[in-house]
Amino acid sequence: MEKINFTFLVIGIAVVAILAYVGIFNALVKLRQKVRESWSGIDVQLKRRYNLIPNLVNTVKGYAAHESGTLEKVIAARNAAMSVPKNAVTEKSKAENMLSSTLKSIFALSENYPDLKADKNFLELQRELTETEDQIAAARRIYNGNVSLLNTKIEQFPSNLVAGFHHFEKEPFFEIDENERDAVSKVPEIRF
Repeated sequence: MEKINFTFLVIGIAVVAILAYVGIFNALVKLRQKVRESWSGIDVQLKRRYNLIPNLVNTVKGYAAHESGTLEKVIAARNAAMSVPKNAVTEKSKAENMLSSTLKSIFALSENYPDLKADKNFLELQRELTETEDQIAAARRIYNGNVSLLNTKIEQFPSNLVAGFHHFEKEPFFEIDENERDAVSKVPEIRF
C-alpha cells in the first residue's frame, strides 16, 4: 500500500513539474510573439514616415532650393534608416534618432521662410508627420513594455531555466536618443 502511494506521489510530482514546464514555455512563447507583434506596429509607423519625407522635401525644395545641404541630409538619413534590417532593433533605433534630428532641421528652416511656413501642403505634411511621430512614440511604449515583460520572465526563476534550455534571448529596447527625450519632456514656457 505504501509503495502504491509513493508511486502516485512521484507520478503526481512529475505531472505537476511537466505542466509547470509547459506553462512556463508557453508563457515565454506568448511574450516573444507579443514583442514581435508590437515591433511590427513600430515598423508600420516608420514606413509611413518614410513615405511622407520625400513629399516634405519636395515641398521645402520649392521654397528653399538653396538649402540643398539640409535636404540631402534628410534624404540620406531616411535612406540609412530604411536600409537597416527590420529586426536590428538597436541599429534601427540609432538610425531613427538620426532621422528625427534631421527632420527637425527642416522644420527649423520653415521659420526662415514665411511662405513655406504658410504653405498648405507643408502644413499638412507637418501635421501628418507630427501625428506619425505620436504613433511611433505610442508603438515604442507598447513594444518596450512587452520587451520588459519578456526580459523579466527570461531572468526570473524558474522560467530562466526553461528560457535557457530553449535559447530564449533578451530583446533590446527601442531607445529614444537622450536629446530627443529632453526635447519631448520640455514643457513650453508661457508668458503673459
